[in-house]
Amino acid sequence: MTNSKSAEILTRPECNHGEGPVWCPDGTIRWVDMLAGDVLQLHPDFEITRTHVGTVAAALRPRRTGGFVVAIERGFAILDEEGEVHELPELWSDARVRMNEGSCDIYGNFYCGSMGWDAEPGLGSLYRLDPLGNVTRALEGVSISNGLAFTPDGQLAYYVDSATNVISRVKIVDGAPLWAERTSFVTVNPADGVPDGICLDVAGGVWVALWGGGAVHRYSPQGQLTEIITLPTAYPTACALGGPDLLTLFITTSRLIDGDDPVAGALFQARVGIPGEPALLFAG
Repeated sequence: MTNSKSAEILTRPECNHGEGPVWCPDGTIRWVDMLAGDVLQLHPDFEITRTHVGTVAAALRPRRTGGFVVAIERGFAILDEEGEVHELPELWSDARVRMNEGSCDIYGNFYCGSMGWDAEPGLGSLYRLDPLGNVTRALEGVSISNGLAFTPDGQLAYYVDSATNVISRVKIVDGAPLWAERTSFVTVNPADGVPDGICLDVAGGVWVALWGGGAVHRYSPQGQLTEIITLPTAYPTACALGGPDLLTLFITTSRLIDGDDPVAGALFQARVGIPGEPALLFAG
């Protein structure tokens, strides 16, 4: 049986293109206004602060030593605890390509994927930043490198190239994801939207924001649709489980397509029945 409920609006429509929410060890939710290049933090009094990190703020994860690792337009940066941005060397010079979405594995590596500004097929890649600051291209030839999540047992990753409408499952052997051998976990019906950002819960469920579909779906480890969270705006981008009990699903949204929608760009929330996994942290 599939359960359905509605998400509630949590903030004003703060973002032009909200993305990448993450529940942080300090007990707050952070996300990005991607194309404004800003990291946002929601405080307990519902005040929102912004930190500008570059032309693009694609994704972020907390660091084990404090501060954050951030994917910027053409590579990575460290946002320290004082709010200073320290850019790492640029990874490419091609102005057609930008970073898009990422996540950490249990070893403290930060993976982030790229895409063409105009979503040109095959222009994107997936990169790994290790704790020593070394960058490796893990996968190439993708179109819209998007949602990515690693299981806390280190056995699996889930990955979305949005252009395929598929959530892929990736086996991990001796710490190395077998990206070239990924298999289809769920193929999303285009009528339901395009799979975008994802997160995992403690039961192995996969939550995915459906761009254009105005909803977030949860799939069981067997790929069965079990939950639908509907939104009053069509373009959710990503989701994260958080809150003190990890039972609140935070959902970012975009107003890029429908700028007249009065709630597009807001952060939404919904209470769910299965808690999430704590965010995996960057070890660099």
